[in-house]
Parts: sequence; C-alpha cells; structure tokens
Amino acid sequence: MAESAVVRSWVERLGEHVGQEVELRGWLYNKRSSGKLLFLQVRDGTGIVQAVLFRPELPEIFERAERLGQESSIIVRGVVKADPRAPGGYELAVTGLEVIQAAEGYPITPKEHGVEFLMDHRHLWLRSRRQHAILRVRAEVIRATRQFLDDQGFLLVDAPILTPLSVEGTTTLFETDYFEEKAYLTQSGQLYAEAAAMAFGRVYTFGPTFRAEKSKTRRHLTEFWMVEPEAAFMEHQENMALQEQLVTHVVRQVLQNRRQELEVLERDLAPLEKVEPPFPRLTYDEAVEMLKKRPEGFTWGDDFGAPEETWLASQFDRPVFIERYPRQCKAFYMQPDPARPEVVLCDDLLAPEGYGEIIGGGQRIHDVALLEERLREHGLPVDRYHWYLDLRRYGTVPHSGFGMGIERVVAWICGLPHVRETIPFPRMLNRLTP
Repeated sequence: MAESAVVRSWVERLGEHVGQEVELRGWLYNKRSSGKLLFLQVRDGTGIVQAVLFRPELPEIFERAERLGQESSIIVRGVVKADPRAPGGYELAVTGLEVIQAAEGYPITPKEHGVEFLMDHRHLWLRSRRQHAILRVRAEVIRATRQFLDDQGFLLVDAPILTPLSVEGTTTLFETDYFEEKAYLTQSGQLYAEAAAMAFGRVYTFGPTFRAEKSKTRRHLTEFWMVEPEAAFMEHQENMALQEQLVTHVVRQVLQNRRQELEVLERDLAPLEKVEPPFPRLTYDEAVEMLKKRPEGFTWGDDFGAPEETWLASQFDRPVFIERYPRQCKAFYMQPDPARPEVVLCDDLLAPEGYGEIIGGGQRIHDVALLEERLREHGLPVDRYHWYLDLRRYGTVPHSGFGMGIERVVAWICGLPHVRETIPFPRMLNRLTP
C-alpha cells in the first residue's frame, strides 16, 4: 500500500486535517519540557499550535529540539489531534523536525520589557501574540471599512502623497524639495477626493497622511492612515448618518470575525456590543454648556482638546456626535450654517471610553466667491488653489465627506492605552526607527 503524502497546512486550517499527518513551516515561539515530553509552541503567522514530542519515540529529534532557541525557523511534521484544552482546539503529535536556522539569544523573550525597548525592537515585537491580535483587528477594520463603502457605491480613488497645498493648516506640514519646488507630504486626501466626487459622484481615498504636530499624546502619530469618503449631493445630516452606519458596521464585523483576537487582548466586549444606532448628537453649544458645569469651565469659541473630548464621551455609552462648531475652530472649506453663519456644518464623532475623536467631517463650501474669501482669511495663496476653485466654477453642488483615522479606531476597539501599537512601524515625535 502506498504511503499517504504529508499535507502542507497552516495553523488556522488544522481543523481540516484531524487524524492526518501535516507539515507546518514556521518559528519556535516558546517551549517547555515535562520529563519525557517536550512541548513546542510553533507559530506560522496564522496562529500558534502546540507540537508534542515524546523522547522514547524520537530521541534524536527530541534532543535537537531541546537545544533550539526562541524564534528558530523550523519545519514540523506531525499528526493533527483535536484537543479542546489546547489553544485553538488542536495539537500536533510530532513525527519529524527540520531546522532551517537555529536562533540564539533572541532579545525579546517571554519576560517583561519596557515600552521603549520593545519599540526599539519593533521589527521583532511584531511576532508576539498580542501584536498579532492587534494587527489582525487592524486588517479587519480596514477590510470592513472598504467593504461597507464599496457596497454603498463609493469608488476607491488614489490621492497623491506629495502635494503643493495645505488642507488642515500650514503649521503641520512636512516640507520637502521637489525638483527645486516646495512640496509637502499630504495631510489629507480630501481636496482630491472632492475633485473625484465631481467626476464619479461617490468616492473614497485610503492611504497614509502626515501631520507635523509636536504632540506626545497617546492619540497622535505623525504618520497615520485615513479613509476619506466624499460624495456629491450629500449634505450634512446624510453625511452624519453615513458615519454612523460605517462605524456600526466596522464594530459588528470585528466582533463577528475577530472575537478570538479581542480575547487575547482581554478586551471587555460589553462596551463594543452597545455600539448600535442611533448615536447621541450634541451641538457644540450643548457640549459647551455641559463643560461649563465642570470646575475647569469652558469658553465658547475654543476648540475641544483631549480632556474635553474624553469627558464629553464619558457621559455616553456609545460614540457621540458633536456638530456645528464655531467657524474659527475649523478648516477654511467648511460650509456655514445658513441659519447661523458663525458656526459651520461639521461634526466630530467621539469614541467612548476616553478615546476621543475618531471621525471628523463636514459639508464643504460650494460657492466659489465664499471659498475665495475663506482662503484669503486663512492667509492661503488663492492662485495655488485654482483647480480646487474650478470645482465650484464648473458644475458645483452641495457635497460632504469625512475622514476616519484607522489607528484611533483600532486603539478604541482593542482597548489599547496608546495608538503606537496599532500600526506595524509607528512614527512619532521621537521615533523614526526601525
């Protein structure tokens, strides 16, 4: 009788091969011994499985495995066995082991390390169970976001990273030389999304954005990713409804598809399960009246900082909208409220549990004369925005959009104390490496 072939598999698919001999290619995550038994934790990028070696059966392989250091690269063969006590519900009875590279002195061992040490070794820290969980949630947030927008008829368009223009103020631009001209790393894809929306109706951009903010808070990165939908003929209230639907969909998908990862992170799921529409809505005026009741007080006309956002969000058990901010708090392109021109048709969506703003959006000015006036008020060179003004000269319509920061959403959903773990290689005020 012919010998059955060994099946190449991955940890996440071991359930398809119970009773079969499989081959796994990966790395030694950890190990422990118990007399004649050696337990190898093997990771392959899709998960971790326990591989069991019995010394009397495979003495040479046993001794070789005993000498292996953490993160040695290996090929393991073994029979898949269902075991409800094992992580993932399966383990491997080892029949063979091939060592690709025997690692020694791995700097990140299972013991505790400080955050700065781990950040200095971020290229290795990514291999840990916790970081796997976070970045799989991140991938799910991105997948769910794009799925929702695609299903709503939004077209993905790509905005440039090198731009000649400011979107969110001139003080947070990273400047670079562009063949003897000044160029800047993009703060947002919004202006280009507006142009695309006038061509395709409903679009979104998705990519990295850059803010030269000298901030060391737990909410800020200098390089982060944003998804920015923009739609022609969509006004303020419809824009807020779209944000509500998107966030609800994303949270539901993570709860459905990444519950195991949330368990690894020891995330309390109860607050996430409350993320259902309708979200509470406050005007800026109403929020200010609430803030005035605190000992610190608050002055109308000021923008909200992290302490104010945290306190306001803590009053609700789900994300809360704050809309209609004073004109001076927001960017030059925001449409004034027709009933009250000193405020604009905009909103911030604040996540609960102290995570602050995850979405900023608003209706855009569609009158060319008013937009020119706002550009001058903000000290911006009108001639450099000529193409942006053209959008108001040729077929202008009311339009709206928003930007959702991926890292802040991931930090909130995962319950993380800082956004630095939400992206593979974070860029912060004091960190450019690895």
